[in-house]
Amino acid sequence: MKNNNFVGLLFLAFLILSCSEKEKPVRNLEQKKAVTLLIQPFQDIKPENLEKVVAGIKKVYPNVEVLEAIAFPENTYYKERNRYRADSIIKFLNGKTKDGFVTIGLTSKDISATRGKIKDFGIMGLGYRPGKACVASMFRLSKENMDEQFYKIAIHELGHTQGLPHCPEKTCFMRDAEGKNPTNEETDFCKKCKTFLINKNWKFSSI
Repeated sequence: MKNNNFVGLLFLAFLILSCSEKEKPVRNLEQKKAVTLLIQPFQDIKPENLEKVVAGIKKVYPNVEVLEAIAFPENTYYKERNRYRADSIIKFLNGKTKDGFVTIGLTSKDISATRGKIKDFGIMGLGYRPGKACVASMFRLSKENMDEQFYKIAIHELGHTQGLPHCPEKTCFMRDAEGKNPTNEETDFCKKCKTFLINKNWKFSSI
């Protein structure tokens, strides 16, 4: 009888351990917190422009927080061309961005970056792939549909921070501008780019 009791206890212990082992993967499947987009306006942005670009971004991705407007750090200004260096802006924003967040700086001022042999090339936006921060400017946008163009530029740069490259789909937000402004032709992330972002824990307004 003692042997039977001992075997029974061993079997019970085995069952308990087996159940415990099976429960571990379930805990790992708990949903991670969605990425939060932090919108950092600089003080030159008009409130009405900010409101419209935020509304545009929220149509695509709702988990957004808008921060108080701030001044440009002095080291971001490029006096020779009366511009602001996008790489310096990103470096500044990176230092303020915690894990689980991505920051985009918004400005109406002209911004620039080094492109190939050109030291100071005017751009609409910049985002490193991958990264925690990016920047978008409305300075070079056409007057027609400016606010719509602006949020698409912002979404494009945010996509780069998550690791997305340029996309060959002409209607995708990640389309390569190739030195032009094709934003009026863009309608959404293509299926491939959206799937990539979902795997990065993006929670879209609609799929």
